[in-house]
Amino acid sequence: MIKTILIEDERLIAEEFKKILKRAADDTEIVGSFTTVRESVEWLSTNESPDLIFSDIQLADGLSFDIFSKAHVQSPVVFITAYDQFMVNAFEHNGIDYLLKPIDEGDLVRTLAKYRSLEKHFNPPLPFLSGINRPQRTRLIVRKGIEHVALKLTDVVLIYTEEKIVFVLDRDGRKYMIDRKLADLEDELDKSIFFRANRQYIVNIGYVKSYKTYERVKLQVDLSMVNLNHHIVVSQEMAPMFKKWISEL
Repeated sequence: MIKTILIEDERLIAEEFKKILKRAADDTEIVGSFTTVRESVEWLSTNESPDLIFSDIQLADGLSFDIFSKAHVQSPVVFITAYDQFMVNAFEHNGIDYLLKPIDEGDLVRTLAKYRSLEKHFNPPLPFLSGINRPQRTRLIVRKGIEHVALKLTDVVLIYTEEKIVFVLDRDGRKYMIDRKLADLEDELDKSIFFRANRQYIVNIGYVKSYKTYERVKLQVDLSMVNLNHHIVVSQEMAPMFKKWISEL
């Protein structure tokens, strides 16, 4: 039995989806149905992860992406929405498929077949989309004002915190905000390319021009960007790892 939860804030749509799901797969059980980010986070934080999550994107109290930033979710997610502009972001949050409203039963059957295929491929099950079955991340979803931008990782020079806000700096000197924690990004990024220099900075090896000893036990990193107003120092604890990281590539 595939245990699922449904996150949908429109009652009629939720009821219709349950009927379609029952017709599409009699081996699927909805063990929880929620309408807000808050309810979903509370349930996912106190219960065993379901096999699969079906989730609308725009909820009454925010975007469902907030759920996966606040709760430790390993389950694959099928995102459901009336809008397709969130597609890139959906696949940043354990997404295995993306269904547009109104839901077509045939599309749902194909989505469930895709889930079963992935489940069968990884036996015993692994934390979903981690390790070998996660597609290599190639972009970050960043913000410039109200605009969300899919920024290529090859264009990212720095990721850093400033007054508890996380920013991304690209190769052209453009500065963006990103709604992620620096620690989470450190875990997700390719460690052969990105290095956590200290509590404030993650640097891209493609833009490291040189480094030198600083205060005898630390390292100062210079990047190949003009007018870069950032003083990047690798801490004493991280200095040996930085030397090993940069010398192996």
